[in-house]
Amino acid sequence: MQLSPTLAWLVDVASDSAGADRLLAELGAHLVADGVPLAAGALTLEVPHPLIAKRTWLWRADSGQVIEALGFAPGGLAPDPPNDAGRRWLRDIVRGELHEDIVGRQDGPLLSWIGPRPFTADEIGQLRQAARFAATPLAVLAARATLRATLDAYLGRRSAERVLAAPLRRDLGETIQAALLYADLRNFTTLSETSPPGEVIAALDAWFDRIAGAVHAFGGEVLKFIGDGVLAIFPVVEASPRPACEAALRAAGAAEAGMAYLNAERGAKGLPPLAFGAALHLGEMLWGNIGAANRLDFTAIGPAVNLASRLEGLCKPLGRAVLVSGALAAETDMKLVALGSHSLRGIAAPCQVFTLPKT
Repeated sequence: MQLSPTLAWLVDVASDSAGADRLLAELGAHLVADGVPLAAGALTLEVPHPLIAKRTWLWRADSGQVIEALGFAPGGLAPDPPNDAGRRWLRDIVRGELHEDIVGRQDGPLLSWIGPRPFTADEIGQLRQAARFAATPLAVLAARATLRATLDAYLGRRSAERVLAAPLRRDLGETIQAALLYADLRNFTTLSETSPPGEVIAALDAWFDRIAGAVHAFGGEVLKFIGDGVLAIFPVVEASPRPACEAALRAAGAAEAGMAYLNAERGAKGLPPLAFGAALHLGEMLWGNIGAANRLDFTAIGPAVNLASRLEGLCKPLGRAVLVSGALAAETDMKLVALGSHSLRGIAAPCQVFTLPKT
């Protein structure tokens, strides 16, 4: 049996599609070329993500445009829309008199089509046959999306890209320059020993939301949650490190403001405030795989990381929430307050220390 161009494409090429948006657009275009009258289509994938329950891509036949709509998980950023939200949205935006939509699959990835007139029996047969042949490339796409979403959630976007692009060997890494942010909570041991576990976890989550949210908002990436601590980087991607340094400074300021707001909320509930310390530094580090032969970790190590950690330890004795090294301060025109030169445990040379001005 000779396959139609659409089915041949699904068998030979579709599994290599760059993403769900391209698969949907190209499948729609192939079906139109085969004579199926389509106005629009939708493809929905469920993804294992802390905030997103599913991702839906919406395609318009008249323009070839594909946009993405997100369905949020319970407790995420917004209520999860109904399962047919994508198809209802398509009916709303595509001009002209629309008729029934044909659902290709319901036991996994959801593929559906809308026509400008009722589909004939032959056209329905073509769409259903295409859906059967699409099962394998959709499964490949879903598995790829699951892997990527899982790595993004546990490693961060940049680190996930690096892990996916390289062999799983511990001798692989690269030296990068970045602004580092190292932060942790004060008196966390006392909190964990005097509070119920649920209250401790809630406090940790609230703290991580503020610090990680600020890091991500300014283009950084959280590399590690270390107990109650956070290690984040702002990689230098331009000729000058200034943008990365100023992004790190803005993130630290945003985290400080976020924690002030959180502590006001905690105070209204009769809960103690959460104090924290954060240190910013600019330097080079090895970014890559370390670990045992069969158990790897992807992280950043090196003198710059050590200095950031030691500098954070000065926050409490200096009475400041955020400290900035001289190396990072030299790469910004943002206003900082000099705190003098200080010795850091395990670091040979004294460090010039700065802080953010009080607001």
